[in-house]
Formats: sequence, C-alpha cells, structure tokens
Amino acid sequence: MEVSDKVAVVHKYVEAFAKSDINLIREIYADDALVEDPVGSDPHVGIAAVCGFYEGAFGMGVTLELTGAPRCAGNSVAFPFQVHAGEMRIEIIDVFEFDEQGKVCSMRAYWGPDNTVS
Repeated sequence: MEVSDKVAVVHKYVEAFAKSDINLIREIYADDALVEDPVGSDPHVGIAAVCGFYEGAFGMGVTLELTGAPRCAGNSVAFPFQVHAGEMRIEIIDVFEFDEQGKVCSMRAYWGPDNTVS
C-alpha cells in the first residue's frame, strides 16, 4: 500500500466525521477490524461493533481536525488530531494498521484525561 493511499484513508476518516457518514466508515474498515479507543479500553471487534461505536460518536456531533501530517511506516499510519464535541476538545493520536486489501484492520487511539481541554 502506497503512502498516498494510507493518507487518503486518514482524510476519508475525517470526512466521515464531518458528514456523519457511516458508509465511509464501512469503506475504511475490514470486516474483522478491531477498534481500541482509548488504548486500554475494551476493544470493539468486527464491523458491526465498530460501526456501532462510530454511530455513537456521530450522534454526539463529534468532528475531527487534523493537527499535523500523517506519519506512515510499514503497514501503518499515525496521525494527530483534535476531537471537537461542543466546548470540549480532546488531543488524540490514532494509529491505523492496514490489511493486505488496504482496509483498516486495527485502530488504536492514544489519549487520556490529560489530553482533554474544556
């Protein structure tokens, strides 16, 4: 998978939040994907659970804003961004790992209480 393809997935992810578009999430993720947000929490496993997680976020009106360039290495991309939910902001770094079909098979979100700003 080319660097440009990985970066395009990151932008599609941000677009999915801007449009509250669950179909974009389905396009991005593999059927057996794992989402751990934040790292250390119980993971959401499988496309139905992953979509349920994102539908909850969309229902809260969450939007994303990239705060730096994506960084690619191997079959992964890491990217810093802010979550905006009303007056609250959370500084996060997500790491996507891709399978051989170019789908996200793992997403791990790195953030904690110290990364939340009101």
